[in-house]
Amino acid sequence: MTNVRGMGAALLAVVVLTAGAAGCSDSDDGPSDAASKAAGVLSSATAEAQKKLDEFKKGTEAKGDVELGAATEDGDRATVPVTVTNKQSSTKSYLVLVAFKDSGGNRLDTVALNVDGVGADSSKKATARSHRSLDGKVTADILRALRH
Repeated sequence: MTNVRGMGAALLAVVVLTAGAAGCSDSDDGPSDAASKAAGVLSSATAEAQKKLDEFKKGTEAKGDVELGAATEDGDRATVPVTVTNKQSSTKSYLVLVAFKDSGGNRLDTVALNVDGVGADSSKKATARSHRSLDGKVTADILRALRH
């Protein structure tokens, strides 16, 4: 079994550190203000991902069951195709945490994707979509995948 709450606390700590490193300024106009707003959006997305993790109690680590395609733009959002392959002998559901990152590896957004009803020895496709508009070249990584 995987300690889901522990993972959530670690994820939240990363967001707090990211927000703290975003910069401080007395001015409300400028890069520090923009960085602060971006950190707030990321914090909100991460909190939503934590909520999904909390709902997925007794999940088993299943990162090896998940593959991501290449991140692309879909209108004003970034998307990435997700393929989940259930190697178990019964139908399972998956929770996949996907991080969208910029070319420097900085996390821009975190998405929790539920892929329900993946049949035994079968695959199912889904799409992870960013919560907000992301600029520049965006890549995606699997932060965590849980099977339930």
